[in-house]
Amino acid sequence: MGAGPAGIYAADLLDKSETDVTVDLFERMPAPFGLIRYGVAPDHPRIKGIVTALHKVLDRPNIRLLGNVDYGSDIKLDELREFYDAVVFATGAMADRPLDIPGIDLPGSFGAADFVSWYDGHPDVPRDWPLTASSVAVLGVGNVALDVARVLAKTADELLPTEIPPNVYAGLRSSRVTDVHVFGRRGPAQAKFTPQELRELDHSPNVEVIVAPEDIEFDDGSIAAIRGSKQVDLVVKTLQEWAIRDVGTRRKRLHLHFFESPAEVLGTESVTGLRTERTELTGDGNVRGTGRFTDWDVQAVYRAVGYLSSHLADIPFDHVSGTVPHQAGRVLDLDENQLPGVYCTGWIKRGPVGLIGHTKGDAAETVRSLLADAGTLARPARPDPEEILDFLAQRGVPYTTWEGWGRLDAHERSLGVPEGRERVKVVEREEMLRVSRGY
Repeated sequence: MGAGPAGIYAADLLDKSETDVTVDLFERMPAPFGLIRYGVAPDHPRIKGIVTALHKVLDRPNIRLLGNVDYGSDIKLDELREFYDAVVFATGAMADRPLDIPGIDLPGSFGAADFVSWYDGHPDVPRDWPLTASSVAVLGVGNVALDVARVLAKTADELLPTEIPPNVYAGLRSSRVTDVHVFGRRGPAQAKFTPQELRELDHSPNVEVIVAPEDIEFDDGSIAAIRGSKQVDLVVKTLQEWAIRDVGTRRKRLHLHFFESPAEVLGTESVTGLRTERTELTGDGNVRGTGRFTDWDVQAVYRAVGYLSSHLADIPFDHVSGTVPHQAGRVLDLDENQLPGVYCTGWIKRGPVGLIGHTKGDAAETVRSLLADAGTLARPARPDPEEILDFLAQRGVPYTTWEGWGRLDAHERSLGVPEGRERVKVVEREEMLRVSRGY
């Protein structure tokens, strides 16, 4: 269940195993690729290039895509068991992790995941986005926070060569943003973004990236982290270079703040500011509050403090970690006994951590468990591959296929030709279905 990287990697490993196996990849969206299509910033063609490798997996005859099928409403676990020996959940994480501070629910305070879904053309979110603020705060120092900050700071014309749909381009053109403030609770050595993601901030001719010299501070724990990780070392060196350079004159500014812990979103009717507490290092790379507060003049706040998976019907769920309880990918019930024939992989299994490539190792563990259990799995009552198609048709589910994705892919590419773009993404679900199903 899920045709993003996690599900496709699991299908790939199953197909390459010595076991005679066929795989149906169910996907809630009419199009495959999950996070790659709906969670990666449009100006990241390098990451979107992963689609090429995933495409080759879905081309295989033993792997079948069934899109536009929503688990829990279109089909349930007991029904899946009628058709399959095993079910692997790879549904990812698309919701925002909450941040419990006063004012976080004010109008003008947004979750990063919702904004990402908007600019990536997700069919289930509103077509318009309020970009009326001139000064914006982004809470968090991971890759998603930088994606959000970069898209907010860039001009619409800079993003036009990408696959953004017309409504997103129009929204970004109307944006009043001049200053984006990114806040991290700890120091530069504890930032979670990657060196490449960080350096990309400085590539725009319209955005000045600013780091305050007083935010470049390290303790013993920080120095150990720098010495122990090439990635951390590169991030810190880049931030140090930016902190000592003169501030330029580019038309927009992106400020990276460290040692500022969000304490309250200010406002009564809507966001009028952000209050942060200055923190200080404690020697081991952690921080503590100093009791010194700063109020920042911002009119919108985006929290990027992590994604959270959603509870799946009939599947145990840990609401604190946002994951399915498991042992080596085998789903466990409330008594910590294995749920027969049910497995998980990806972010629903380990939480939203690591890069897309880390999903491969995760899938390998789950597939090893599934194959080890193969001899004990209950056989389905209706194993004929055509029977699931009949079931979906009888339910009135307008499912899409891999062939349908080929039609949608060609259609999106054709939309880009008049503008000299690789593609223009289709947003409306009904149009995606119409093209995919050949209405």
